[in-house]
Amino acid sequence: MVPGILIGKWASAYAMGRAGAFLRILRPVNSIMLGVGVLVGVLITGGLLSSIPLGKLALAFFTGFTLTGSAMVINDYFDREIDAVNEPSRPIPSGDIKPNEAIIYSLLLSVAGLAAAYLTSLPNLNIAVFSWIVMMVYSAWGKRTGFLGNLMVSTCIGLPFVYGGAIAGNIPTSLLFSALAFLSNTGREVTKGIVDTEGDASRGVNTIAVAYGVDKAAYLASAFYLVAVAASILPPILGLVSNWYLPFVVVTDAGLIYGTVTLLLDHSRETSRKVKNQVLYWMLFGLLAFAAGSLL
Repeated sequence: MVPGILIGKWASAYAMGRAGAFLRILRPVNSIMLGVGVLVGVLITGGLLSSIPLGKLALAFFTGFTLTGSAMVINDYFDREIDAVNEPSRPIPSGDIKPNEAIIYSLLLSVAGLAAAYLTSLPNLNIAVFSWIVMMVYSAWGKRTGFLGNLMVSTCIGLPFVYGGAIAGNIPTSLLFSALAFLSNTGREVTKGIVDTEGDASRGVNTIAVAYGVDKAAYLASAFYLVAVAASILPPILGLVSNWYLPFVVVTDAGLIYGTVTLLLDHSRETSRKVKNQVLYWMLFGLLAFAAGSLL
């Protein structure tokens, strides 16, 4: 009986570990944030104040979440050898998820996300397909181009706002908020290149940090953060948000400025990793700024 109990406990722990790995590879924070980004895109263009059905909003969130998750999974598939050096605890290099399982998982998420976009509207399907193509091209080829790859990722980060604007029928208003997300995320991508310098160099991934050194990468990332901070004053100036936007965006801007100063003073791998992780949360606070400024 004892061996049976032990085997049962081991099997249960293994199954939970596997389930956890399939959740972790989605980067839940990133995927949820992109799903919320779509809803914020609807909100800032007046959509949530109109009669858009709840079901369509749920499909919108689901599209953002699943397509982002698909991109995260396929990116880890193509990065599995780099991650074996840079991030050996990630699901694929650690052995928790097999490479072929990652491909199937990414495909299923892609189909689910595009199907949800199709059920939303044809313009939304077109945006989703374009975003999906950019994400797949980035994972398979674009990352090795360095800065061009960074811009491709940031394009996909900005598109959820445009996607939400398409649902609300007001794409032009969404473009400024999309640009703010694009700028801050490009800084984060360049910072990430500092973190991954060793593994990227070994695989010929020509990031700014690899091609020009971590000093210049830190300067470029900081420039993008500061331009994003400067551009964040435009929505209230243009009358696109209420005063409730201000307290939230002040926190975001303070975080980005703090990250900039930290990165310029010390652009070591560990410090850059901390800044990269913190910027993700400052961007999430930026989403709250957009939402509060549009809803309240």
